[in-house]
Amino acid sequence: MKTGRLEAFSDGVLAIVITIMVLELKAPEEVSLEALSHEWPIFASYLISFVYLGIYWNNHHHLFQITEKVNGKILWANLHLLFWLSLIPFTTSWLGQHYTNSTTVSLYGFNLLMSAIAYFILQHQIIKFHGTDFILKKQIGKDWKGKVSTLIYIVGVCLSFLNTWFAISCYVLVALIWAVPDKRIEKHIL
Repeated sequence: MKTGRLEAFSDGVLAIVITIMVLELKAPEEVSLEALSHEWPIFASYLISFVYLGIYWNNHHHLFQITEKVNGKILWANLHLLFWLSLIPFTTSWLGQHYTNSTTVSLYGFNLLMSAIAYFILQHQIIKFHGTDFILKKQIGKDWKGKVSTLIYIVGVCLSFLNTWFAISCYVLVALIWAVPDKRIEKHIL
């Protein structure tokens, strides 16, 4: 099977996820900068999540530019990834409303961790289907960026029960690591 339908479906789901997330932003009833300033945690959580969704969309796009064909396992792995990404609006909203609560901060981090694991599974299924000499396997190498990110998520989730600000900093750190474009696949495409 070709990748076109999978890509179109994934793009549509991510567009809906971002739309749902932005609809969670509510304007304050009072019209003043002071009233708006009380909404900063909600906007900050939205901003972080928007960046994450952008990173996933960008990497997913690159991944499927190099992927030649898909099978049922890849379709299911992609749905698995979309499942975890579709929960981001919920965990973002809860985080924005309760950013000092360890439960909400840990759940947000768990959502990010599971999204990362799902992306790894998708990548693995693509490599497995295309064979060991597939260019993607060579381009990602040992995937230190992915492994370090997963470790930082786990640290953030575990430490969210001790210090929510440290955990949130871990999540922001991973976003910053991935916000720098990953040139491994792009080099091959161009």
